[in-house]
Amino acid sequence: MDGRCQKIKFLIDCTIVLRVIIKNKSMKKNIVKEPKISKKVIDYLDKNKYKYEIRKHKSTFTSWDTAQTEKVKPNEVAKTLVMKVDKDWILAMLPSNKNINKKDLLKLINKDSDAKYKKIDFADEKWLKKNMKVGKLGAVPPFGELLKTKVCFDKELQKNKKIYVSSGEYDASLRILVSQYLKIEKPILGKFNVKKP
Repeated sequence: MDGRCQKIKFLIDCTIVLRVIIKNKSMKKNIVKEPKISKKVIDYLDKNKYKYEIRKHKSTFTSWDTAQTEKVKPNEVAKTLVMKVDKDWILAMLPSNKNINKKDLLKLINKDSDAKYKKIDFADEKWLKKNMKVGKLGAVPPFGELLKTKVCFDKELQKNKKIYVSSGEYDASLRILVSQYLKIEKPILGKFNVKKP
């Protein structure tokens, strides 16, 4: 091969390399970053052999908004509420399209507990900031063992095979099997929802 052929081959090789670099750069622009879910949550799910899907979506701040964003029925999305019960606290899970009946929830908790609680209310923001160490404020993952508390699970959620639950992030949810959740978490089951007005 003479010098001229070598230069032409070199230029062709350089052109190919440049095309690959340009193509890769344009492809990187289209890559959607995976949501950064707490390692504690992912480790907990994996340790307990959960079958789960991570569902990335635009940032939502309520379970109702998540249902609208994901285009699923609101009763397929569970909201997790942190409830103060006297000086203790519990998680309450119910469909996103329902409100909580605090009196029914208190009765359910007392029925399952040796202690007889008198007061129940939503945990306030100050308490949440101080005590909730997993997830972002208001985005509470519903895993009692992980958060070292009891979980109350509204029976209406059992009508679903799978439900969306909070991942602890605003821009991602977890989709899990209801039967597996009940088997692993062993929540207190009962009805404590009411229709939204």
